[in-house]
Amino acid sequence: MPDYPQMIVPVDHVEPAPRRVRGMLGGRTLFDTTRARYVWEWPNYPQYYIPLADVRADMLVDERHSERLRRGTAHRHGLRVGDAVRGESAWVYTGDVLAGLAETVRFEWQALDAWYEEDEEVFVHPRNPYARVDAIRSSRRVRIELDGLVLAESSAPVTVFETGLPTRYYLDRTEVDFTHLVPSDTVTQCPYKGRTSGYWSVRAGGTTYPDLAWSYDFPTRQLTPVAGLVAFYNEKVDTFLDGEHLPRPTTHFS
Repeated sequence: MPDYPQMIVPVDHVEPAPRRVRGMLGGRTLFDTTRARYVWEWPNYPQYYIPLADVRADMLVDERHSERLRRGTAHRHGLRVGDAVRGESAWVYTGDVLAGLAETVRFEWQALDAWYEEDEEVFVHPRNPYARVDAIRSSRRVRIELDGLVLAESSAPVTVFETGLPTRYYLDRTEVDFTHLVPSDTVTQCPYKGRTSGYWSVRAGGTTYPDLAWSYDFPTRQLTPVAGLVAFYNEKVDTFLDGEHLPRPTTHFS
């Protein structure tokens, strides 16, 4: 049993999204709506379902293929980008669907160039209205090790508590031993924290362990306390909190 709060929203739960949602594709606005629906396709976070009437019809390409999906019958569409078409990018739900989803479109997130909630870009998936992400300063002592090698140690971490994920410990760079860290080209994104600005692998005992640490130099305003700090994957290193060795969780998200 994980020692952190779990998501509690059931699959197929539907709620109105009380915010303006926009999708951009090829420099054009594919949709602009204040009537999107949250749909939980799995418990961790929702997807947006967009009213068909708010989508540019000239950018939808009917692939003439119907599918019986969990939430009802959907017609598969591609997306027109200039003279090209991005296939299998959207599913238009018409009749015989879950309540509230008739005449809506479910887009593959990565098929669009950018998504916006109001005027802020959001990454990876919609922000879950039932999730919290708190960055809180602490005076608890944190030590990060790998196979007995101390990588970082701090008595002033910023702890990040995010629903559904293990607690993350962000440490000042002066408290990290960068002699063992090797910069990586990896970039990840988070709906709540933004886009990472740095990733590091760890070289220890002649072995390189890829992408164990990351940083957000320019996080979202809600997570500004972690700006420039470094966190390590609890799943891949040994974390000691006030001298106690914490068990490694199985989740793997930054």
